[in-house]
Amino acid sequence: MASSSLQFFFFLTLLLPFTLTTATRDTCATAAPDGSDDLSIIPINAKCSPFARTHVSASVIDTVLHMASSDSHRLTYLSSLVAGKPKPTSVPVASGNQLHIGNYVVRARLGTPPQLMFMVLDTSNDAVWLPCSGCSGCSNASTSFNTNTSSTYSTVSCSTTQCTQARGLTCPSSSPQPSICSFNQSYGGDSSFSANLVQDTLTLSPDVIPNFSFGCINSASGNSLPPQGLMGLGRGPMSLVSQTTSLYSGVFSYCLPSFRSFYFSGSLKLGLLGQPKSIRYTPLLRNPRRPSLYYVNLTGVSVGSVQVPVDPVYLTFDSNSGAGTIIDSGTVITRFAQPVYEAIRDEFRKQVNGSFSTLGAFDTCFSADNENVAPKITLHMTSLDLKLPMENTLIHSSAGTLTCLSMAGIRQNANAVLNVIANLQQQNLRILFDVPNSRLGIAPEPCN
Repeated sequence: MASSSLQFFFFLTLLLPFTLTTATRDTCATAAPDGSDDLSIIPINAKCSPFARTHVSASVIDTVLHMASSDSHRLTYLSSLVAGKPKPTSVPVASGNQLHIGNYVVRARLGTPPQLMFMVLDTSNDAVWLPCSGCSGCSNASTSFNTNTSSTYSTVSCSTTQCTQARGLTCPSSSPQPSICSFNQSYGGDSSFSANLVQDTLTLSPDVIPNFSFGCINSASGNSLPPQGLMGLGRGPMSLVSQTTSLYSGVFSYCLPSFRSFYFSGSLKLGLLGQPKSIRYTPLLRNPRRPSLYYVNLTGVSVGSVQVPVDPVYLTFDSNSGAGTIIDSGTVITRFAQPVYEAIRDEFRKQVNGSFSTLGAFDTCFSADNENVAPKITLHMTSLDLKLPMENTLIHSSAGTLTCLSMAGIRQNANAVLNVIANLQQQNLRILFDVPNSRLGIAPEPCN
């Protein structure tokens, strides 16, 4: 299979063959610029999203606040991964907390003939999973993968390497026939699901990837699972990145459009080809307790020209405690340990010099008339200073009269030593993950 660079345009296009006619073209069905098929991604609340009806809000800030309301679950999940606590789930199926925090949807084709599927893009998870046909308790049968119509579908035996890599799965020690790699899990307190580890063909543009392993959910009880599955881009052995290393060399990048974007505007690229030539890098750090998380070495934060005073203990990477900073596609608002956030917030307020109010998760909102004096925020990392665009720093109220600093602190009862650079601060930037060389690249790019 020839290695290629894949453009992934944010959100959903139909994969049915078509011919050009004089009819009005569907603005949600946009092909890749090179004419190839694409694996599409968009914000889950965008106009073209099949899930927009259940998530849509009256304004951008309401949408962000709605999604950010689940950040606490996300942070609890991330802290459970990095602090050496018992894992709430096992690969290849994501935890119950994760099922409610997807903000960007990836379009994928699975099976033979290929079926169009929608999954949450997640850089902090190793899993690829989705609800399958016949799933009892899954919320929407129309979004399930139909295993009966795929000629290349197969289950995975307990004796395979893939099942060994799916940590925590248990199989009968003796059986007259090879047992299917399957398990049960609970989540959310009163809900549970069961899944099988299966294989099928994954098609990405011209590339066909046979025997791709993923979790196939077959039953759920309690609160229904959301319709979308999960596309894990972590570093674990079951992730999309690891399973396609021979094809894409463990390299991918994305450019997330803002939540204001309704149509195709951002892109995800897999492989070495087509990646930006001019880009600055910072090392990726590895936590052996959770190697899939992408840690960076955050050394400080500046507000305007002032580098705020921060105790290094809140920034220093520590693989034993899980302390440090990760870059994550599933958290909405960038979160800092409370003392770090307070130092940033206090200096920001000092430079804006106005009266401030609270709106949802944002505690530093002020009159939009003062926006022109708002300072830019710079994240200092090893060998890389990321000066955030103003649209990544501020968010506006629906009436346009109020502007808020779009960051927050981590409550002390959460994992208060983990900082998270979230997707709102990553928008309209090209974020490149070079896993083999353990480095992260960042460059400006107008995704919108």
